[in-house]
Amino acid sequence: KGVDRHFIDEKTFDKVKVKESSWYLDLDEGVITIILSKCFRGQTWEGVLCGHTKTVDGSSAASGRQGIQESIDPVTKQEMQSSMMLERFQEENPGFDFRDAKFNGEVPDPRTFMGGVGYNH
Repeated sequence: KGVDRHFIDEKTFDKVKVKESSWYLDLDEGVITIILSKCFRGQTWEGVLCGHTKTVDGSSAASGRQGIQESIDPVTKQEMQSSMMLERFQEENPGFDFRDAKFNGEVPDPRTFMGGVGYNH
């Protein structure tokens, strides 16, 4: 059933690992949860799906007005990058505890900082 159409027919922000991605349906809540595994560790996505736009006045781009790409705000992006950097530091230095570590100033891009993320697993 539904083979001739897709539930989600949008491009993702970047490549995903299909074999490591999944979904499940919570019948009690009536919610579908989709889990996408990124191909590139440490990458901060501006959004999950491309093509979802809002106009400056908040109306949908389907109304024919010029839309702007909706993306995460800079503060949220910095928080995400900080979390990924701390995960990276913990993975690269298993004897240290980074749970309470904080960054001063702008957080570097975890994918490219000091040679990028390793693929140890």
